[in-house]
Amino acid sequence: MAAHLETWSKEEIRAVIRFLNTKSLNPTELHKELQSTYGEHVISRTQVYHWCNLFEAGHSDLTDREGRGSSITATSEDNVKRDEELIGQDRRLKLHEIASSLEISETSAHRIVFDELGYRKVSARWVPKQLTDNHKEQKLDICRELLRRSKSSRRVHGHTANANGDFLGYDVTFLDSIVTGDETWLHHCTPETKQDSMTWKHPSLPVAKKFKVMRSAKKIMETVFWYSRGVLLFETLQPGETINAARYCQTFDKLRGAIRRKRPGQLTNGVILQHDNPTPHTARVTQGCLEKYGWEILPHPPHSPDLAPSDYHLFGPLKRELTGKRFDDDEELVDHVWKWLQNLDGSFFRDAIYSMVRRWQKCIDRLGCYVEK
Repeated sequence: MAAHLETWSKEEIRAVIRFLNTKSLNPTELHKELQSTYGEHVISRTQVYHWCNLFEAGHSDLTDREGRGSSITATSEDNVKRDEELIGQDRRLKLHEIASSLEISETSAHRIVFDELGYRKVSARWVPKQLTDNHKEQKLDICRELLRRSKSSRRVHGHTANANGDFLGYDVTFLDSIVTGDETWLHHCTPETKQDSMTWKHPSLPVAKKFKVMRSAKKIMETVFWYSRGVLLFETLQPGETINAARYCQTFDKLRGAIRRKRPGQLTNGVILQHDNPTPHTARVTQGCLEKYGWEILPHPPHSPDLAPSDYHLFGPLKRELTGKRFDDDEELVDHVWKWLQNLDGSFFRDAIYSMVRRWQKCIDRLGCYVEK
């Protein structure tokens, strides 16, 4: 008849393990012997292996030692302090490296790092370009100037008066004069992301499978120019065409005609162009074309997609709209994109242009303290 575990202490069970281990029983046989005598749940096989290894290494102490079953010793204040110093020196350390340095188990190292110190292992945030100090100073100066221009004494719904009683809001004339645009690739097939494929799963259901799908090689380049009330120009490149300064000037000719038709009087009042600064946008030919039209170019800091409305507001939703869809030819893809653009609510474009003010302010708050040190 098997004895009850409650009548035996851990030390007594370990003494039996030590005795049977000296009889040359391997851990598996030893575990079965313990179960037949003391019950099925007397001790786990992993713990039997652990104590057998300790006794074979010459240990005779039956109390909890450093490693399994000794979390109190492993997570001592000294180990916590040493662990924090190790992570401070190298934040890419693996758990097994921390455990080896502190001479504790990985379980104890995990408990110190996650529970005691509150660290979490995360991937680095991807950014398109590492900004130099000069880039940061330039970005800060540009954002301050643009923020100053966006302020006005006229009343705008949703804003409150300052301490002097002057009502400060957006300069609607300035913001509504901004025309922004950019180019992006559109694929005939854009596979859905892993996040898009997530579904609710019940424990009784099997795990859903997702097969890898590549973006199609067939694609077209689209150009969109828009302002606070909607799209002004939407065009695509013909097969074999590339974006260069000469082709970009042809786009401006079409954009000028679109502004004349859709925004009567705006060419006279003045157009403020916001675009980023790749080579075709900053080439001398392009600059000459814009000077001929008398358009003002809104300064744009280098490597700053976070300040380009097309990048952070328009193209993201557009790519999500195309995710999981297949198109047989360029015409079908273009028609779908154009209908999607036409169906966007007017507030979508207005919010994007007005959000530039918040982004300029956010940039100032983030870079101000760093640059002025």
